[in-house]
Amino acid sequence: MKNTERLANLALAGLTLAPLVVKVDPNLNVILTACLAVYVGCYRSVKPTPPSETMSNEHAMRFPFVGSAMLLSLFLLFKFLSKDLVNAVLTCYFFVLGIIALSATILPAIKRFLPKHWNEDFVIWRFPYFRSFEIEFTRSQIIAAIPGTFFCAWYASQKHWLANNILGLAFCIQGIEMLSLGSFKTGAILLAGLFVYDIFWVFFTPVMVSVAKSFDAPIKLLFPTADSARPFSMLGLGDIVIPGIFVALALRFDVSRGKESQYFKSAFLGYTAGLVLTIVVMNWFQAAQPALLYIVPAVIGFLAAHCIWNGEVKPLLEFDESKTAVTSQDGSDDKSSKKVE
Repeated sequence: MKNTERLANLALAGLTLAPLVVKVDPNLNVILTACLAVYVGCYRSVKPTPPSETMSNEHAMRFPFVGSAMLLSLFLLFKFLSKDLVNAVLTCYFFVLGIIALSATILPAIKRFLPKHWNEDFVIWRFPYFRSFEIEFTRSQIIAAIPGTFFCAWYASQKHWLANNILGLAFCIQGIEMLSLGSFKTGAILLAGLFVYDIFWVFFTPVMVSVAKSFDAPIKLLFPTADSARPFSMLGLGDIVIPGIFVALALRFDVSRGKESQYFKSAFLGYTAGLVLTIVVMNWFQAAQPALLYIVPAVIGFLAAHCIWNGEVKPLLEFDESKTAVTSQDGSDDKSSKKVE
């Protein structure tokens, strides 16, 4: 891990805890937290081997429709069923997901202090009465799951904004780290579709805002304000993860060519500019804004302008991560892990 990555991790942790002891402007907090989460997730996404699965153009085209169906379903559930019942079910679901996400997020930081065989040897646990179902894990993952379980229990019992944000940031970092668009063409299709999706559900229907206010789960980050009528500013995790996986692709494109992170810088700068513009417009009109309305054109625009200026449009469009060969892959394939049942 480079020094800049360590500093970004420390800054993100400090900024998350800062509102507990000092007053932090919520607008500045939104911008810095989101940008740091994207930065951390992007560098964690750089792996010695290319991803085994990437998103196809068809999946990217279908994603906004699937997202719309899920959003509308949640809206109808909250409208016709008890809000407490729906949130209780969702809390149980996110309790399990939170443990997985948070343990995976902190695992790289603690595994260096644990015995080597704890990181490499797998334990296989089979479900009682259903021996065909099994879970494979290392002892290090069990250790990492302990604080994850603590935070999830804290969130489930108190619904404190800090527990919500810790779990939300873990989801963001893992999403950016694990999801791969495969190519910039696929990324552009996905962002364009979600650009329309965000505008439609925020400006033309009450669905998005209603679900965001009713959904009591870590699908959004909460930033304390001094306004008792509006105690928290909110930012949806999708406004971090969706553009974040596109920015991460730009970083891996730079790495695949063995060059400095030039296109990553332009894409990251575009994300920052789009987020700042979102905050400015939101405060100007005093109304909720679809963040992707500003972030998507900024990210794609900054990256496009940079590659056109450099005359490298063709290699950028032809980049396909699923076909990228990494020299270190051959060495890693030879390593095998022991399994203990």
